[in-house]
Amino acid sequence: MTSPTAPAVLVAAIDMGYGHLRAAAPLADALGVPLLRMDLPPLGDARDFRLWQRTRTLYEPLTRWSQLSGIGRPLRAVLRRITDIPDGEADASAPTAGTRWMERVARNGAGDALARHLRQTGAALVSTFYAAPILAELHGAERLHCVVTDSDVNRIWAPPYPARSRIRYYVPTEPARARIASYGVAPERIRVTGFPLPHDLVGGRAMTALKRNLAARLARLDPGSAPSDEAQGAAAGSSPPLVTFAIGGAGAQASLACRLLHALGPAVRAGKLALALVAGQRRDVARKLRAAVAAEGLSTGRGVELLVERDTLVYFRRFNELLARTDVLWSKPSEMTFFAALGLPLVAAPPVGVHEERNLAWALEHGAAVPQGDPRRAGQWLLRWIGDATLARAARAGYERLPKLGLYEILDDLEAHK
Repeated sequence: MTSPTAPAVLVAAIDMGYGHLRAAAPLADALGVPLLRMDLPPLGDARDFRLWQRTRTLYEPLTRWSQLSGIGRPLRAVLRRITDIPDGEADASAPTAGTRWMERVARNGAGDALARHLRQTGAALVSTFYAAPILAELHGAERLHCVVTDSDVNRIWAPPYPARSRIRYYVPTEPARARIASYGVAPERIRVTGFPLPHDLVGGRAMTALKRNLAARLARLDPGSAPSDEAQGAAAGSSPPLVTFAIGGAGAQASLACRLLHALGPAVRAGKLALALVAGQRRDVARKLRAAVAAEGLSTGRGVELLVERDTLVYFRRFNELLARTDVLWSKPSEMTFFAALGLPLVAAPPVGVHEERNLAWALEHGAAVPQGDPRRAGQWLLRWIGDATLARAARAGYERLPKLGLYEILDDLEAHK
């Protein structure tokens, strides 16, 4: 994979959960450029940092507390209003509260440093966060590209005045294409590419890494099927299926992970399952999980592992290494939904926000996900779904029906339009 020729391409995201960063990291790696944050130098100044820090301070606790009983119900209603997506594909190009907010913060200087940097360097911009290209364009920047990170999205992803905009969109699904078009973006500036999955987990257009990992996974999830030579070799190790539970960047599922530990403890001790808990960068979550592991009489290294890593890019690399040997991915239907295309069966925790509801519906429609059962009885239904090949069927469906080559499709289009 080679970097494109000049002019340079800048890859930008924001630390607002993991979704935007996780989509940007494979693109930055492939292009041989650093992954930049739009709210930090050289792309952002103090005004940008304060703006997005305030946004994080409001949004992350909202997503976390919305999962609680009692207080969670009104907060879930607020979250639904913020992330609302209209039904149908009627013209929805009119400005909204979100787009008017975008114009207002631009008038106050947000995005000005980014636009100046793009003009000074002559670089094109690829962003996995909607605000970067929109704000840059409001300040006169050109050659802007936006990578959409959900299967369906709110109006705020499109410019306030889409008919005037030249932003080019890369979308992961056909519903996202139709939605962005309904917001007034010209069809010729929207391309369905798929989500930019990590090169290490796909292995190029030939999908060598994906096929190797999938063969080994199916050998563990469905040992009665006719295995390939690679799968036979993997099966010889007779390791139990590995269930990976990934907690979102805001830590909204930490309590669910503790219930999961209690439910799966007997199966782990019996050697029927192995469990990986992903706390990401959240040391507070990691401490809570370590205490829960100890309370169940389990220990890391003996059927249970815990992934916590402070450095974002190191965390992504270690997480990808974990996914390569994972058999079942348990996560809320965030950007992780698209990883089902790797042949990773998704056990879906409850969605947080309308966009995640749409992600889940999309994965269910393609047979690549199964909504979680009662977490208190996870040891029963998870083993049953392995025994009756429910999860193996979801793995095959994800591989066969979901787009896998998004990274390479985006890179090819960038080369043609940068």
